[in-house]
Amino acid sequence: MSEHDDRRAGAQGDIRAGRRDASGQSGNGLRRELPQEVPARAVPAAQAVPGQAHAPEPETEPEATSEPRLTGRQRLAQGLWPPRVTRAQLIVALLLFGLGFGLAVQVASNSDSDSALRGARQEDLVRILDELDDRTQRLEDEKQGLEKQRDELENSSDQAEEARRQTIEKERQLGILAGTVAAQGPGITMTIEDTKGTVESDMLLDAIQELRAAGAEAIQVNGVRVVAGTYLTDPGKGVSVDGNKINAPYRFKVIGQPQDLEPALNIPGGVVQTLEKEHASVVIERSTKIVVDALRAAKRPDYARSSSQ
Repeated sequence: MSEHDDRRAGAQGDIRAGRRDASGQSGNGLRRELPQEVPARAVPAAQAVPGQAHAPEPETEPEATSEPRLTGRQRLAQGLWPPRVTRAQLIVALLLFGLGFGLAVQVASNSDSDSALRGARQEDLVRILDELDDRTQRLEDEKQGLEKQRDELENSSDQAEEARRQTIEKERQLGILAGTVAAQGPGITMTIEDTKGTVESDMLLDAIQELRAAGAEAIQVNGVRVVAGTYLTDPGKGVSVDGNKINAPYRFKVIGQPQDLEPALNIPGGVVQTLEKEHASVVIERSTKIVVDALRAAKRPDYARSSSQ
């Protein structure tokens, strides 16, 4: 071979090498541009067609391990434990526990008593009935006793009220007679005019006695209350009543029944005729309301004491 042939062969070899490099680069470029091949899915053996070649299954990476699935019982256990108890739930639980415990005790006691009665002998049952009857009788007696005490208290209260009312009324009556309280009522007014000064204390005392005998309950003479112990004197000119000197005209205010008082003074030979003989004039007037307001101080007795003490 000549040198020219050697150069020609070398040039052809360089051309082939350049083509190979170009094809390799172009092939790599196409591979970079094309998407990555998707691995073929494995065809089950039942679907495989006999005599047809299949590509070998590519090795796949194992999937990431997920959490194991829980059963319903396991989820219930996780929800109940650990317990999450609030204060309200705790209070409700305690109340329910107390209620249940009380019901259980009641049922147990009833069951025990029922079983005891069912298992008791006839003599024991008779004894229990007798005890119940005795207890019922005692309670009934106690009830009657309490009702009797209540009636006595009510009656005693009524009696005390009546006694208090009577005491007040008696005190008022005695006060009128003693001259310690004022009084008013129907009666008469008698005025004696003594222009000549001939009327003496004994004449006025006769008038007072006649009025008392006719039923006079309260008497007042010229502002002086006349009581059971009243006395009249003649200190000189005029008349003195219980040490209080009074002058004419003598004015009597008397509480009592007017139909009885006036006739008692006008009887023949009585007070009016006696005073008229002494040249004194007497005027008597009836009234439905006479006020006797002259009072006497209550005097405490020196020696007399109540016999009830």
